Amino acid sequence: MIPLKRMYLSVAFSYFDLLIVWIFFLCLSPYVSCRVSGLFAVGSFTAHCYEHEQQHYFNSSMAPQSNLSNSYQSKSVNHTTTLYSQTVLFRAKVMPIIRWLCIIGVVICVCSLMEYFVWSITIKRQTSRMNVLLFRALLQRNMAYLDTNPISHFNTKFFLHIEKIEKGIGFDFLIFSGVVMCIFGSLVVSFITNWKLSLIILCVIPICIGSSLLFAKFTANETSNELKTYSRAGHIVQEVFSSLKTVHALNGSKFEQNRYEKELKPTRWSNIRKGAIFGIYNGWLSFISYLVYSVGFIFGVILMSDVNQSSLSLTDVLVIVTVSAQCVKYFSLIGPFFQAFSEAQSAAASIFPIIDDMQNVGINEVDVFTEATSNEESDVDVLGDIEFSNVSFVYPSRKNTLALSNLNLCARANQTTALVGLSGCGKSTCISLLLRLYDPSAGRITIDGRSLADYHVKQLRQHIGVVSQEPILFGMSIYENIRLGKLNATRAEIETAAKEANTHEFIMQLPNKYATLVGERGIQLSGGEKQRVALARALVKQPKILLLDEATSALDNINEKIVQEALDRACKNRTTIVIAHRLSTIQNADQIYVLDKGCVVEEGTHRTLMKNEGGTYQQMVNAQQTGKMPDNDLSSVVADITQSDKQDLCGRFPLSTNSTVKTDKKTTSENSQSIFRRLLMMNSPEWISILIGCIACIINGLSQPLFAILLAEITSKFDDCNQANVFRKVLFASFLFFLLGILVLIMRFIQYGSFAIAGSKLTQRIRSKAFACLLRQEVAYFDQPQNSSGAICIRLASNAAALQDMAGTRLGFICEAIALSCFGLLFGLLYNFELTIIVAAPFFFLMSVGFLDVRLRKWWKKRADVFLAQANALVVEAIHNMRTVKPLSIEKELLRQYSDLIYGVSRTFWIREFASSIMSSVIWALDSFIMALLYWRALVLVENHELPTRSLIMVFAFAMFALQALRVVGMLSRRISASISAAEVFFDLFDRKPLIDNTSDTGHELVNFRGEITFDRVHFVYPARPTTVVLNKLQLDIKSGQRIAIVGASGCGKSTIIQLLERFYDVTHGQLFFDGVDIQQLNLQWLRSRLGLVSQEPILFDLSIAENITYGLENIPMSAIIDAAKKANIHDFIQELPKGYETKVGMKGTFLSGGEKQRIAIARVLLRRPKILLLDETTSAMDSLNEQIVQQALDQAQVEDSTRTSIIIAHRLSTIRSCDRIYVLDKGHVVESGTHTELIQNRGVYYNMLSVQNNS
Repeated sequence: MIPLKRMYLSVAFSYFDLLIVWIFFLCLSPYVSCRVSGLFAVGSFTAHCYEHEQQHYFNSSMAPQSNLSNSYQSKSVNHTTTLYSQTVLFRAKVMPIIRWLCIIGVVICVCSLMEYFVWSITIKRQTSRMNVLLFRALLQRNMAYLDTNPISHFNTKFFLHIEKIEKGIGFDFLIFSGVVMCIFGSLVVSFITNWKLSLIILCVIPICIGSSLLFAKFTANETSNELKTYSRAGHIVQEVFSSLKTVHALNGSKFEQNRYEKELKPTRWSNIRKGAIFGIYNGWLSFISYLVYSVGFIFGVILMSDVNQSSLSLTDVLVIVTVSAQCVKYFSLIGPFFQAFSEAQSAAASIFPIIDDMQNVGINEVDVFTEATSNEESDVDVLGDIEFSNVSFVYPSRKNTLALSNLNLCARANQTTALVGLSGCGKSTCISLLLRLYDPSAGRITIDGRSLADYHVKQLRQHIGVVSQEPILFGMSIYENIRLGKLNATRAEIETAAKEANTHEFIMQLPNKYATLVGERGIQLSGGEKQRVALARALVKQPKILLLDEATSALDNINEKIVQEALDRACKNRTTIVIAHRLSTIQNADQIYVLDKGCVVEEGTHRTLMKNEGGTYQQMVNAQQTGKMPDNDLSSVVADITQSDKQDLCGRFPLSTNSTVKTDKKTTSENSQSIFRRLLMMNSPEWISILIGCIACIINGLSQPLFAILLAEITSKFDDCNQANVFRKVLFASFLFFLLGILVLIMRFIQYGSFAIAGSKLTQRIRSKAFACLLRQEVAYFDQPQNSSGAICIRLASNAAALQDMAGTRLGFICEAIALSCFGLLFGLLYNFELTIIVAAPFFFLMSVGFLDVRLRKWWKKRADVFLAQANALVVEAIHNMRTVKPLSIEKELLRQYSDLIYGVSRTFWIREFASSIMSSVIWALDSFIMALLYWRALVLVENHELPTRSLIMVFAFAMFALQALRVVGMLSRRISASISAAEVFFDLFDRKPLIDNTSDTGHELVNFRGEITFDRVHFVYPARPTTVVLNKLQLDIKSGQRIAIVGASGCGKSTIIQLLERFYDVTHGQLFFDGVDIQQLNLQWLRSRLGLVSQEPILFDLSIAENITYGLENIPMSAIIDAAKKANIHDFIQELPKGYETKVGMKGTFLSGGEKQRIAIARVLLRRPKILLLDETTSAMDSLNEQIVQQALDQAQVEDSTRTSIIIAHRLSTIRSCDRIYVLDKGHVVESGTHTELIQNRGVYYNMLSVQNNS
């Protein structure tokens, strides 16, 4: 952790530097410049007035009778009486001021270097600490909070919101704070010069403050709504790309594209409103600044003519008016930065409540930052006697549904207790309550007679090991995944646990052994391998209580036998609670409880329950019974198959699992184009808005040189020694200032409004196109670690935000600055070529510095992305797997890993920031040196009578405006570089041609599609594992209307066949035909609409049940939805829910049990009436009764269309006995095939597999 004391010292040091820089720069620099300009003007006008007075005196002496002696006429504006052209005193006055400008430049350069560097490092530390605090807060949240809050929204809060905060309190806040200081500094300078004129002019300050507050309130509201919208859009991105295969299989790309664009639509209008309001705000303040010049010069003339104000000179008036107008302009200058500050406030408002909220902290959770007390560290001896007494429970997300009702059950120490029942009866809820993920709504749970609430939750979970139905592994090595069960475990303890789980030998067969990376959610391992690693993780802590929640339901019979043997060994001398649908695995349990609707309906041993004729348990067992076969030498069968599995591992992992195939293919023709040109091309539909905005920019840019001419003109009016003439001329010029202010007000509104329209539509278009391009990419693209769902989500959000920064108000700022500089330099060349060249020189330097800064930031971003990608992946994994994180009590370990990654970014940050601070400090100091050089050369020209004073004043004004534009571009250079990098990332994505275009509408659509499938000597390797042969010379011939089963050990290639049929991947060698046509020649959307896939792990979306069933389809009547639900045996359950079919299922269906999710997924497929049915372990997560009912529904689906082809992947061989043909796979090719009877008679691999299953 970064000590807070160091952080506060850094902030204080930065503010001290900030005070010095801004006082010198924005207060003293204009003051000194106005003094010099005033000296030139006053000197010139004094000479003219002196000559006029001498001529007037001569005429009066020659004609005394004509002397009117009019006192009003004889009053003259107060001037000095020394002619600078006739004495060296003027040079003596000017040169010290020029030297002061040089000193100011040096001070600004040194102090701004320290200021930017220290401030940047401090802010980076603050946001890093903020990231860590937010992660800590989420790790401590209870499950009720996580159930009722969309967890994918947290990804956006982590990265997009904190990024906005970093921008708001970083460089932008520095500018904002500095300008606020300078507003006060300007007031001080004005009042010191002349308090009466300052008081008259600065009465507009309250108007400016009020305008700024109104603008801030509006911006904050709009930004808050915008962030909420982007959070919802980010939720869709996370959901889609974490479930991409399901989206593609159901042709949901169009639906998701429309859903994403619908969420983005409100942000477009929000950005347009913000841009228009900013235009009004900026134009209004510009109008007030011109009004300051009008009022200042009018009252300046009046006060100068007053005998009581003899000390007020034209120089004083110039100083007061210029500094006061600058004070007003500072309000408009801080507009974009103030907007970023408001956005940061809105982002912080959504983050800090999460960090500070202690009401939703997990039950008795310890702060993961604090070390455990000695009380917590003391190990309580737990025997393992568990008792549920009248326990009732309601999930916070479903308050109207009773999950448990007066439940009473007892699990004795060192015994095995089994919980069985239909899906949704409350079995998994018991596990959740025992782990204290929730507290019971009523009743009491005790361990060894002590209430569960009396145990420290971390201490309690240390004694409990959990193996769930869906094993969750983290994207680490196998060693690290097992170590998460016991963080201080030694190497020997980890290997011992692996041996207990029967996984050590499999691990040692891998090339990298325990150092093998398993990938996101263990994607590099098969289901059986993941389950055994998860079991080793549970056993490494040597728990007194072992909870097995459907631990073998998703495994094939071979892996089930292997894992079951490991579980049987693990259950010895432990209190074990087993949840099982396969009742053969719990026949030896000491006690069996049958649950229904949240309460116990039967209890006893297997033998006693089977004696209960017509009982629920007996019915469930009978439903699972299959014909028994003669016993074989089962141990030898298992041994042979296990050995075969080990040899297969060597083939699947011959090299490092980090090896990947380069799947990115980028076009080079468009990459050579200018990024700016491509952005304009994408923005071409809004060419009218862009054209109007550019015209407004040109007029606004032209207004500044016109202002310079007016300033020179109004200053020249003071050369008339007659006050009445001076007042009349100044009044007319002031009216022109007023008109110019109105023109600028209108043009600013048009400019920023037009760019806001174009920019908001461009941003929305880029986001939509990026989302569409990502949906187009082949599945292999997302198998790469840098393209995980979490990384995609963050990349899309952060890059779009960076591009949006420059697509609206800031783009208008830059265009206006460029127009101002061009016109300023053009007008300057007309008046004096030499002085204009001095002003133009820094622009070339700025371009060089900007180029270097962009390259530097891109270099650093590549290095930082390595750390950020790992940090992003860790956050996404932790947030989405809280039900695994909390039982393991690994919050502190995850926080440590995350902190190391985040602070790793901070440690590399200072190198880039130091170089960038040097560049920024030079840019800020440059104009002081340029103005000093300009004044020195002007002094020489005036002394040599080569430059009239009127032209000199204009060139000075042009220079000030051009350099002001230079500073604006310099201030925005950081944003410009970030936007360029973001645009490059987007264009790289747009240019990438996917190997399989998932949204393509090209290809053949077969008229009379029969559903015949042929695999012709197919070879296949996954692009992410190029050295692993998955399918090897696979030959399959499937006829129309056949019911085909594919069986084999885990990792033999069964699920790969399904993925090739869905064309998630293309075959490496060989061909795959549908009705004799190569799959690559078929229309992909059409093909997938003819396939119906129900996978082993059903994926639902955060929509209603009805929307999930109709996913990917349009205009489906409710009657058809209900009919499909009835066939899948889910209608009655849905009807019992408070909202029925409108019930939200949560992210990935988290509000439903595994069986309920699977039945909804089956209903979704039955509704599509596919020509080819693909069933990948469809009923593995169901109890026996539901399995039987759903199997009948699937059989009925086959009967409905006799030409429908069905391909079934099954571990429970009893479900495929009636198939027309069964293919047995091993190491990626068919080892035997035939009907069930034929394969039994062959007494080959299939026979051995069935023998193992029947005797398990």
